[in-house]
Amino acid sequence: MALVRLNHLSMKLNGNVEVGIILPDVPFFFDPKKFYESGKKYKVLWLLHGTFGDYSDWIRKSMIELYATEKDLIVVMPSALNSVYENWPNMMLGYNMKDYFFDELMPMIYNWFPASDKKEDNFIAGLSMGGRGTMKFACSHPEKFAGAAILSSCPRDLKVEMEEFKDNPIMYNRMLNDIERCGGIEEYLKSDENTWDHCKDLAKDPECPKLYFCCGEDDMSINNFRRFEEYAKKIGLKATFETEAGYKHEWRFWDKYIQKALEFFEI
Repeated sequence: MALVRLNHLSMKLNGNVEVGIILPDVPFFFDPKKFYESGKKYKVLWLLHGTFGDYSDWIRKSMIELYATEKDLIVVMPSALNSVYENWPNMMLGYNMKDYFFDELMPMIYNWFPASDKKEDNFIAGLSMGGRGTMKFACSHPEKFAGAAILSSCPRDLKVEMEEFKDNPIMYNRMLNDIERCGGIEEYLKSDENTWDHCKDLAKDPECPKLYFCCGEDDMSINNFRRFEEYAKKIGLKATFETEAGYKHEWRFWDKYIQKALEFFEI
């Protein structure tokens, strides 16, 4: 595969941003001129990193390049800081990650690279914070993706989350920041952030992507994962859930389960 490290000025993020892109490479003994002039459009996996990370996490800590090679797949890995893949208009000069993803990154990839823009050829996946972003994007733009894989993450009931994280300063402060950014609890509950409630609409939406959730049984979020699984059944959200013993919030799990996600997508 060809690996692209793209550094560009973003109008939505108000600064330079780096994106990692894996592209299909010309096969051995194939005429390169014919390959590059073929006009073929490839399926795309939009792959989101977790908290404290950037686009390079997936490249350095998993074997995603190998898996993409086997599937003849384009993989796009944006960098998102700790933004939870949401718009933060009051941060620095404005850091609008959601707008960047849909209004800047997607048009760039579709028009600069041999990427198919058809729903049936586009898939999204992410781990932890990236799983949270994946779910938000699937809820707000189900017409964009044929499948969504959420690794070590899932929608949360805000009231339960506030109680569970009250002794975890990092998670609790992040939650308070999210609420403040939205303009208070009532606005938060109406925002894209509240995927717990938005799943009710997604369950009825004919555009709903195929949904895949997975979590290690020793992961810190396993209780919420099981709670959401029961909630999904209650509201009629069609989704596949998998857990496995012996795994925590870790790259061994994410490397294994991104392969399972690709199988689930039937790429």
